[in-house]
Amino acid sequence: METPGLVVHGEAVPFSTALRSLVNNPRYSDVCFVVGQERQEVFAHRCLLACRCNFFQRLLGVDPGPEVSSPVVLSTVPAEAFLTVLEFLYTNSVKLHRHSVLEVLTAAVEYGLEELRELCLEFVVKVLDVELVCEALQVAVTFGLGPLQECCVAFIEAHSQEALRTRGFLELSATALLPLLRSDKLCVDEAELVRAAWSWARVGAAVLEQPMAEVAAPVVRELRLALLAPAELSALEEQNRREPLIPVRTRGTGLRRTQRRPGRARGRGPALALRGLEGTVELRGDRPSPAGGADRGGVEVPRPAERGRGPGRPVPPAEGHSAPGASPLSGPALPVIQRHDL
Repeated sequence: METPGLVVHGEAVPFSTALRSLVNNPRYSDVCFVVGQERQEVFAHRCLLACRCNFFQRLLGVDPGPEVSSPVVLSTVPAEAFLTVLEFLYTNSVKLHRHSVLEVLTAAVEYGLEELRELCLEFVVKVLDVELVCEALQVAVTFGLGPLQECCVAFIEAHSQEALRTRGFLELSATALLPLLRSDKLCVDEAELVRAAWSWARVGAAVLEQPMAEVAAPVVRELRLALLAPAELSALEEQNRREPLIPVRTRGTGLRRTQRRPGRARGRGPALALRGLEGTVELRGDRPSPAGGADRGGVEVPRPAERGRGPGRPVPPAEGHSAPGASPLSGPALPVIQRHDL
């Protein structure tokens, strides 16, 4: 009786090097891709792609015919990221770079390459920094990568001020911005967070060619305006006149505003009308009402009825006792970083 065979392995490095030499090599190739906005030609081998990836098997078909087919256009993936994907398919190894790993991760998710996706996720976590974190958060939210989203939110909570000043923050979608605004652990005061949201809405309005208030509608409800000091509320009111962001309900000629101060009496003065889940709540401050006691309209902000407060987003002190490091909205605005493709 014949004895069972024994599987033996040759050296992996020469094998991997030989296959790597075929990446984007027109010699013996039978398929050409036109990749990215720069429409770069990339050569590949149909049988290898089809056996390694179901996406390419479906894309290229099972019967290529006797002649090389027309170029396959893949305009949404950058050429560098696509070549990295090919390197992984040919050699089962890959060299990742910080500046392009999110594009490779996106391609891995879209092509169903789970092993490459996990390698990219591990790499992103290792190189995560202030400049990369918001872009990574956007990718995580877009593709439902829960662990990466949690990691990014935790990083931004620890580096809030720096992250809010990045281009990546200004380019977040509303869906990606919401988890940040709902966090109780941001190390930034509410006034600075409002300024950042204003800059985010300004950039989004320019890119989408829509009014700022329309762009910001999904996120305005998460701004905790009741935590602002009176001076900050006054600055907010003035800025909202110049750049409408917060929906305004007008009765009379002005806006109503307030500050919630635990343990202090609430007078009948100006008030900020905040709409909760169960109706409109008017939070009145301690200042006297205008002459005649006229009710003067209100800034109306949708928000959840119950909100927690983290260590980075405290309730400001009572009037007359300024908080250390407090910065009113009338201070220097967060600079707007314009998109290159505006």
